[in-house]
Amino acid sequence: QVQLVESGGDSVQAGGSLRLSCAGSGFDSNRNSRKCVGWFRQAPGKEREGLAFVYSIGGVAYDTDSVEGRFTISQDNDQNTVYLQMNSLEPEDSAMYYCAAKTGGCTRWARDFGFWGQGTQVTVSS
Repeated sequence: QVQLVESGGDSVQAGGSLRLSCAGSGFDSNRNSRKCVGWFRQAPGKEREGLAFVYSIGGVAYDTDSVEGRFTISQDNDQNTVYLQMNSLEPEDSAMYYCAAKTGGCTRWARDFGFWGQGTQVTVSS
């Protein structure tokens, strides 16, 4: 059973930084297995928005112009933890942040991801 646990959310001032972590377990231990882990966010009253994705065999992608250059996705060597470094945070970045995983390649659509964490709250004050 795949499980994802996010951490690192907090309340910060605009211009601050946070690093979110997504610890995964239950994945196929075969290092050649392909999976994609992505970060999404959802603010109250808004749709869930894809932010950044990392592919297990290499490659990252950013889906939202508003975060490219400010947010960086990375994964550790054993590929069990994925990070989202967020710099120059703005009040508009306030949301619940989720990590999600799927087997195979990356897509931008939340509906394609079958495994989700419980979310971690980020609040940015002006």
